[in-house]
Amino acid sequence: MNTYVLDRPRERAVLIGLCSPPEIPRQQVEEYLSELAFLADTAGADVLDTIIQERKLRDPAHYIGKGKVDELTGYIREEQIDIVIVDDDLSPGQARNLERAFECKVIDRTGLILQIFAIRAKSARAKMQVELAQLEYMLPRLSGQWTHLSKQKGGIGTKGPGETQIETDRRLVRNRISWLKKKLRDVSLQHSTQTQGRRSIPGVALVGYTNAGKSTLMNALCPEAGAFAENRLFATLDTKTRRLELKINKLVLLSDTVGFIRKLPHNLVESFKSTLDEVLQADFLLHVIDVSHPGFEEQMQVVRLTLKEIGVQHDNIIEVFNKIDALDDTAVLRELRTSYPDAVFISAARGINLSSLKEKVGDHLAKDFRERKIRTHVSNYKLIGYLYEHAEVIEKHYLDEEIELTYRVHKNSIKHIDAHINAFREMEHAAADI
Repeated sequence: MNTYVLDRPRERAVLIGLCSPPEIPRQQVEEYLSELAFLADTAGADVLDTIIQERKLRDPAHYIGKGKVDELTGYIREEQIDIVIVDDDLSPGQARNLERAFECKVIDRTGLILQIFAIRAKSARAKMQVELAQLEYMLPRLSGQWTHLSKQKGGIGTKGPGETQIETDRRLVRNRISWLKKKLRDVSLQHSTQTQGRRSIPGVALVGYTNAGKSTLMNALCPEAGAFAENRLFATLDTKTRRLELKINKLVLLSDTVGFIRKLPHNLVESFKSTLDEVLQADFLLHVIDVSHPGFEEQMQVVRLTLKEIGVQHDNIIEVFNKIDALDDTAVLRELRTSYPDAVFISAARGINLSSLKEKVGDHLAKDFRERKIRTHVSNYKLIGYLYEHAEVIEKHYLDEEIELTYRVHKNSIKHIDAHINAFREMEHAAADI
């Protein structure tokens, strides 16, 4: 695992998870904790150990059993553990009781993801979205939490509003939440107005599990994109959109979006819905899948469920299996091609099969193209030139002094094209009258 360098000392962490076979087998919890360790590393912690306890139900007071708490207390003190991270959501009472017993910070998976989002947020919009999610997460946890926050000097779980809101009460936090929601609505409306002109160009959004390679693919398809790509979870928070030309006069707007993850905090989904508008408004989606990950099928299901949660109701999705160069067993690839005959198999990092992906996108796009005809005087070179520049002219016939053009145009562009055609014709009639 690569080390992520922050401007503060890395913290020593222990991870805790629960399994309850056969419903939640130990192997599944091990995979979850492996991902949690990746999250912890991204947030700036070194994981010293992972603890899995087998029990049917969570302990209502401590999440894990009291005996396990007593067993871990000595180890945590001896190893000078800074933070304990639990893979499931903790109730305020459970977090408080564990902190008292361990005498160190205790956060759950949601708190950790919120911390990473706070680190990653760069734009004003993303920072507001993260702060909103943090405040909504913290609101029911205010009681009893301020004491330990006031003693902290930084680290995981303290990035963001916690540092500046220590002396506030619930009323002030709710006021801040209301203000942020209003501000985000205004920003979303402003963004919608600014991007209104894009509606005539078909849109394609990249979606997928975090670290599946969406930003790498964005850079491979649109070299000028400059999307931040790194072997880190949630490398991208802000949506980036670039033009991708497939053929002459056939282009799409390609958008890179925030990655999804299992147990994605509901507050984050709600806060980032405005950012995910690009996904909802896209004509179709490219679902990027890390085929080298042992749990890629479960990750695919997480993405599908998250898309449903944010309101995607169509099946206009092309599955793109990425990182095929990292597959050691070629038989796996053959089986996948059989199971997913409509999918595309690529390596974004090495540029493998990108031409096939572009062709697939073009074919998918062609379904929404409409064929139209127009007849005009051969001297109307402005109108003729405009159609050659902005549409796909597939036939032309000369009829005396007129020319008949058959052209194809995307359904989103029809109104835009028709408006220009009418303007050119009015100019032609005005010139004829003179």
